[in-house]
Amino acid sequence: MIAPMNLDRAACYRAIETRDARFDGRLFVAVKTTGIYCRPICPARTPKPENCVFFASAAAAQEAGFRPCLRCRPEISPDLAAWRGTSNTVQRALTLIAEGALDGEADGVDALASRLGLGERQLRRLFREHLGASPIAVAQTRRVLFAKQLLHETRLPMTEVALAAGFGSLRRFNHTFKGLFGRPPRAIRRSVRGAAAAPAGIALSLPHAQPYDWEAMLRFLAARAIPGVEEVADGRYRRSIALEGSQGWIAVTRHKRGDGLVAVIHFPSVKALPGIVARIRRVFDLNADIGAIAAHLAQDARLKPLVAARPGLRVPGAWDGFELAVRAILGQQITVGAARGLAGKLVQRHGQPLAIAGAPASLTHVFPPPEALARADIAALGMPRARAAALAGLAATVAADPDLFGASADLDTATARFRALDGIGEWTAQYIAMRALREPDAFPAADIGLLRALADAEDKRPSPAELLRRAEAWRPWRAYAAIHLWAAEAPPARCPAARFPAVSDVRAAP
Repeated sequence: MIAPMNLDRAACYRAIETRDARFDGRLFVAVKTTGIYCRPICPARTPKPENCVFFASAAAAQEAGFRPCLRCRPEISPDLAAWRGTSNTVQRALTLIAEGALDGEADGVDALASRLGLGERQLRRLFREHLGASPIAVAQTRRVLFAKQLLHETRLPMTEVALAAGFGSLRRFNHTFKGLFGRPPRAIRRSVRGAAAAPAGIALSLPHAQPYDWEAMLRFLAARAIPGVEEVADGRYRRSIALEGSQGWIAVTRHKRGDGLVAVIHFPSVKALPGIVARIRRVFDLNADIGAIAAHLAQDARLKPLVAARPGLRVPGAWDGFELAVRAILGQQITVGAARGLAGKLVQRHGQPLAIAGAPASLTHVFPPPEALARADIAALGMPRARAAALAGLAATVAADPDLFGASADLDTATARFRALDGIGEWTAQYIAMRALREPDAFPAADIGLLRALADAEDKRPSPAELLRRAEAWRPWRAYAAIHLWAAEAPPARCPAARFPAVSDVRAAP
């Protein structure tokens, strides 16, 4: 694995000479004689070593004055975040940037640093250390590369491409592209053969590193799909979405080439596209450096055969932190199916009907916002009053603090904040951090499934404290260790969805 900003030139050059796909997303090569930077798998002729400059991120290459290759398209390289185990602060910052934290704010970096609980200079230093670029350069690179992907893969009008990518105006968009590529956006689109859109909606490719256990991901999501909001059918995941007062729906399937996913997005505002794509990537855990994670976990004798059996197993994420927390509380002390049914009733009674032409008949509602549940009679659904009160209290808290499930806090701070809420104990807090916050080291040590998976030959299970001590060796990827242990209860070929535990399978919070 290449350490960010500490790149071995000889190793880097061997990677581009052999077009080693393992380095795609971890390494970018810029060529001094052409002014272009490429992915290591670029089919172009390998440049001479003395003409190469190596970078750990596209943003670093672009900030150094190089422009992205039109042939290998750096915008569709896997976003591996190979530094994640070193700096979760940078990971949280990138999550907020993907959500638009630096779009159009004069003091954006200072505000971003404040949200993360550190100074602006410290944030800039971390970005330089781990990405080789400033936060502003990272945000600008994301905008440019996303716009370039839209030019290649859709037929959106230029004005909508500019808005979707976060440019304030078409003029600014044209100026940026001409300065970077030496040609206007229209010229790039004219050079693309077969640029097409889906019959309805906007279809975008979502790359990821190989391998990827798509079937396991679909099984997990299917077991928990809320009736009326989500559906898994025919190898495709669909769900309704609601953002900033607008409704829409998405469909995600595997790319026919098998090297990524394809998302078809139906939403009235193109400005929301980057945020929607970022959420989809989190739900399907597309940014994981799965090779590095597998190599680390395989050092443990118990995990080694599990990782070998399911090398592409990911940690399923969540579309929304509030939604996941509601589902987790609903599922306490009941079966997965019963929790799913309760969530369906909640949506039918308190969710807003989905009023989008062309939406699948199975998607009827959007998940209710916290404001709606804060004033709802949740106990009427048929559950203990204490649990209904916990849901109402959660909804009121999130309505007052929409950033409660945001990415601004570290794992310990976030879980402590969650545990302070009625109805959320340590297990639920860790589960939310694992799936909603995408914390790779979240670990519900009191989970019965994990304790059972590590029982000895005499079926003696470790205590949660003993499990935590053993899991120290799995850091910073304990969430992935948990998903492998959960999946281990059935052979890969016939692993039923319900064997992945939900809150009903654990020692739930009161």
